[in-house]
Amino acid sequence: MIYLDFNATTPVDPLVLQEMVPWFTDTFGNPSSAHAPGRRAAGAIAEAREVIGGLLRCDPSRIVFTSGATEANNLALKGALGTDEGPRHIITTAAEHKSILEAAASVPAATVDVISVDAVGRIDLDELRSSLDRSPAVVSVVAANNEVGTLNPIIDIAELVHRAGSLLHTDATQWVGKLPIDVDEWDVDLLSFSAHKMYGPKGVGALYVRQGIHLQALLTGGGQERGIRGGTLNVPGIVGFAAAASLARELLASEPERMRTLRDRLLHSLQDQVGGISVNGDLNCGLPNTLNVRFAGAEADAVLAGLPDLAAATGSACTSAVPAPSHVLLAMGLDPPAADESLRLSIGRSTTEWEVDRAVGMLAGAVDRVRGLAASDPEAEGWIHATR
Repeated sequence: MIYLDFNATTPVDPLVLQEMVPWFTDTFGNPSSAHAPGRRAAGAIAEAREVIGGLLRCDPSRIVFTSGATEANNLALKGALGTDEGPRHIITTAAEHKSILEAAASVPAATVDVISVDAVGRIDLDELRSSLDRSPAVVSVVAANNEVGTLNPIIDIAELVHRAGSLLHTDATQWVGKLPIDVDEWDVDLLSFSAHKMYGPKGVGALYVRQGIHLQALLTGGGQERGIRGGTLNVPGIVGFAAAASLARELLASEPERMRTLRDRLLHSLQDQVGGISVNGDLNCGLPNTLNVRFAGAEADAVLAGLPDLAAATGSACTSAVPAPSHVLLAMGLDPPAADESLRLSIGRSTTEWEVDRAVGMLAGAVDRVRGLAASDPEAEGWIHATR
């Protein structure tokens, strides 16, 4: 299996797993307990907060642990509008992750403005300026798009949003661990991220909450996480999260350029061997590991159906069960057939040149087969998709 779906999830690094194991069995105390095992667990949580805060260059006390980025996104939006005081107006973009779009739509009695994105998936700043005239309570803009990799100008957005007196939240799930980040420089109020996108365990994430920001809890219980998020903390997961954050920080000096080199090798080889392809997104200002390409005349689902030994994606992992074109690509102006012909290939730490070259050969053969079927029988490609 050649795995090129690292934007969906990453394997737990062996060093991360090694750090986690004792907290399942030997040191299993509840961090809310006052006895010695509980205090050891609480100490591990405090150390993890320090490490993760260091990755974001923020005050560790501003990190609130959650079950993942989806919960963090929901807490950011619903928590910020949790009271009946003030405006109940949210601004977001058409290219956000579904956990943002659906969370915003589910806030009771709230109005939601969905800002357009341009042809590479970047927010329309002019439209944002106009929408800010309505003084929204919170604006949520993704830092790095998970499907096409395009980066948004968060610093510029923060200036506009704060000038309007609103809060800025960013879903930085795909950014954190892949590129350097400084939340003070970004000047964001709320920022979501997750461990399993950066070689940590699934089921644990965090929300950065700027000093002075009040959120209403979604989960109430024993007052954990300063009362913002109740429930017994996932000690092994949080320890693993911190270990993953520490490794990511060490690799930020070299890994982005290595991944960018492999991504460009992947693109250039596809252009040479396949032809008829176009790039969705902005490679000059995008995630170094992400390549979203359209194979004209070959439905991506049909291409993948013929490649059981290649792991790739036609969109976000969270929407893979939805039989519809990518909402991100549609927002960028692609029509449904073009969106259906697009494939996301995302590189990770373990990806090698051999794997990239092998994947290109596999894709070239599969695309040729699908194009050939479509040319000889226009209904064949649709049959492959329907029976996948």
